[in-house]
Amino acid sequence: MIPGAACLQMDARGVFPRYNSPLSKHPRDFSHAMSQTATQPPSLISEEYRRLQQRLHENPSYGEASVMYAPLVAELVEATHSTELLDYGAGKGRLGVALRGLLKQPLTIHHYDPAIPEWSSPPAPCRFVTCIDVLEHIEPHLLDNVLDDLKRVTTGIGIFSVDTGAAMKLLPDGRNAHLIQQPAGWWLAKILKRFELVRFERTLTGFWVGVERKQ
Repeated sequence: MIPGAACLQMDARGVFPRYNSPLSKHPRDFSHAMSQTATQPPSLISEEYRRLQQRLHENPSYGEASVMYAPLVAELVEATHSTELLDYGAGKGRLGVALRGLLKQPLTIHHYDPAIPEWSSPPAPCRFVTCIDVLEHIEPHLLDNVLDDLKRVTTGIGIFSVDTGAAMKLLPDGRNAHLIQQPAGWWLAKILKRFELVRFERTLTGFWVGVERKQ
């Protein structure tokens, strides 16, 4: 459960009521996009910051937030009959591990994280994409590139969370680990340029959104 967000304990069909029909009864054909080799997108991370993040991920306590969202994601995976998921900014892959412990149905999990060598290749599009407490860590001058890439890979449903305040951890150069600290309205303006908003929920430290691909 996400701390301070009891509202997340709900039936997934109540979170995304429109998905039962469009995605399960009238699925769009994304097979061509899924089968294409992904091309290198615009710069998403500087080499210096990539190396810094790679060192940070050596800390066992770094990147734990995604596990708290696993119950919500699992409910939505089941409600939308999803068989594949892309974890964008996967870190150590803890969300995938937690989902495998919660789900009875098979789920293929794709990971993308530029700081993890084995998961650093540009990901192919996917019908269900998660991006959990990642965006606030992005270098500010590259945020639009990252959001555009999220739009590229999200062919159906997206679950994105953002922590809007300061992190407890500092980077080795003294900067706060949350490079972007902006209120929810600032983030929503950027997200809504690229996605249709289906659900918005506040948490103690920020918010999460459920989005779908714009037609």
